[in-house]
Amino acid sequence: MPDWASEIRRRFAASPVPRLGLGIAAVVLILDQLTKWWVLAGLNFSPAGCLDYQRAEGAERLTLANTCGHIEVSPIFDLTMVWNKGVSFGLLGADGPLGRTILIAFSVLVAIGLIAGLLNAGPIRATRRLQGVAFGFIIGGALGNAIDRGLYGAVVDFLNFSDVYFPYVFNIADVGINLGVAAIILDIFLNDRKPASGT
Repeated sequence: MPDWASEIRRRFAASPVPRLGLGIAAVVLILDQLTKWWVLAGLNFSPAGCLDYQRAEGAERLTLANTCGHIEVSPIFDLTMVWNKGVSFGLLGADGPLGRTILIAFSVLVAIGLIAGLLNAGPIRATRRLQGVAFGFIIGGALGNAIDRGLYGAVVDFLNFSDVYFPYVFNIADVGINLGVAAIILDIFLNDRKPASGT
């Protein structure tokens, strides 16, 4: 067995953090892709014309029929098909091939960097369980949205809480990324605060 493979096995055995982080990443990634498959294939939320409608602007949009799926589930939650060409919550749109390639590369590089951190390598390392949880959520979310951009040229968003004045439509990958960032902030708050100097 090559030395690098033995080293990875040793690091997995030495700490539960890599197993925890990669396990969470796998769960987020699988759940994200299954729900997107359900929305696209099961509910047929993006039939012909949906993406064209969402790309159109102004007068051109008025001439196109909106075929994108929508189901009102409750007074505060809907399933609404949105093709997101930007990052989480539709920010920083990147509709062209170069923009999509940059976003895919960025997502994959972030995931690789965090996987290295779970294995106690690279500049950002996860040494505590909460850090491992945070890295796992972000890895799963970043890879889930990167897969969409590679397959479809845009990210499948469908969770809609706009009835409670949250204007963004999002997906499970976005939830994972945001939970990961929140866990990093919580870990810093709980573990990295320096004691106040005495007066």
